[in-house]
Amino acid sequence: METTTSPMVRFKGVSKRFGGVTAVEKTDLDIEAGTLVTLLGPSGCGKTTLLRMVSGLETPTEGEIYVKGRCINDVPIHQRNLGMIFQNYALFPHKTIFDNVAFGLKYRKIPREEIAEKVTRALEMVRLPGVERRMPVQLSGGQQQRIALARAIVIEPDVLLMDEPLSALDENLREEMRREIDNIQAMLGVTTIFVTHDQREALSMSDKIVVMEKGVKQQEGAPEEVYNRPVNHFVADFLGHSNFSTGRVAGRENGFVRVLLDSGNTLLAESDRDWKDGDPVEVVVRAQRFDAELKSEFTPSHQMNYFEGKIKDRSYMGGEVSYFIELAGKREIHVISMMRSRIYKIGDEVSVQAAPRHCHLLPRE
Repeated sequence: METTTSPMVRFKGVSKRFGGVTAVEKTDLDIEAGTLVTLLGPSGCGKTTLLRMVSGLETPTEGEIYVKGRCINDVPIHQRNLGMIFQNYALFPHKTIFDNVAFGLKYRKIPREEIAEKVTRALEMVRLPGVERRMPVQLSGGQQQRIALARAIVIEPDVLLMDEPLSALDENLREEMRREIDNIQAMLGVTTIFVTHDQREALSMSDKIVVMEKGVKQQEGAPEEVYNRPVNHFVADFLGHSNFSTGRVAGRENGFVRVLLDSGNTLLAESDRDWKDGDPVEVVVRAQRFDAELKSEFTPSHQMNYFEGKIKDRSYMGGEVSYFIELAGKREIHVISMMRSRIYKIGDEVSVQAAPRHCHLLPRE
C-alpha cells in the first residue's frame, strides 16, 4: 500500500504495447516532489509514451502509475490535476489569450472574479502581462509557448508534463525559454516531467535525467552523474561527444586501472569496479576531456595516456574548436578545445593527452 511519504510520481513495472510492438518495457521510476526530471532519448525510445500514460492519453498494458500515492490507471484525464505543454503549443486559435489561459479553470467551476485574478497572475509569471485580449496569431512563437506555460500552471497542477516544448523554437528562443521554465518551476516548486531528445536541455535543466532506449530505462541520476559516469555504451554515446577504445585490463597503477588497448597503447583509467586482469573493457573519453597541443611544443605530464596524430578536419564553433585527429592505424578521435589564441590547422601534427580521471571504463558489450 502506498504511503504519504511516497514520491509524487511512481511508475511500478509499467509496460505499454501497441499490438506486437513494445513501446515501454517494465519501467520502475520514482519522481520526488518539487523536482524536474527529464526523460531523455532518441525518437521511439518510449519517453513520450511514459508521459502520455501519466496524462491519461494512454493506458498502461501492465503495471501501475501513482500520483501523490494514489493509483491513477483508471482515473479520468480531467480528474488527474495535471498541467501539460505540447510541442506545438496547442492553443485554441479562435479564443483570446484570456480564454486560452482560463480554459482549465472554467472546467473547475471557479468563480469568475477568481479566474481573472489567477489568469492575471499566471501571465505576469510568464512575463506577458496585458495580453488578455489578443489572439494567439498576434503573438510570436516564443510568446505562444509562454501562454501555453501560463495555461498549464494556472490550475496549480500536482505535476507539470512537458513534451518536447522547445523544439519548435529557434536556438536563441530555446535558451531563453529553458531559463524561463527553470525559474518558474523552481519558484512554484511544481513536480515536472520533461521529455526531450536534446542533451543540452536535459543537462542544464534537470534535477534528474532518465536515459531511455527501445522502451527500456538505461540509467537515471543527477546530470553530472549520468554525464561523467555512464553505465553503458549507449548512454556514453548519446549524452555528449565521446571517444571509445577497446582493450583489456592489465593490472593497477597508482590507484588507477591499467588498460592495454587493442591498438597497442597503454592507458590508465579511473574506476571503482573490481576489475580482473584480462577483463575486456571499453574506455570512454569525452571529446572535451582531451588536451591537444602541437607535437613540437608538447611535454607529457605522464608516460601514458597520450597519443600522437595529425589534424584531419576541424570546425570553428565560436568559443570552441572541434578537431578530428587521425592517430596511428588510421584511428580517429574527436577533440573539442576551448578557443585559444591559436587554432590548429589541418595537417598540423599534435599530441593529445587525457588525465586518467577523465578516462571511464565500461564492460565491453
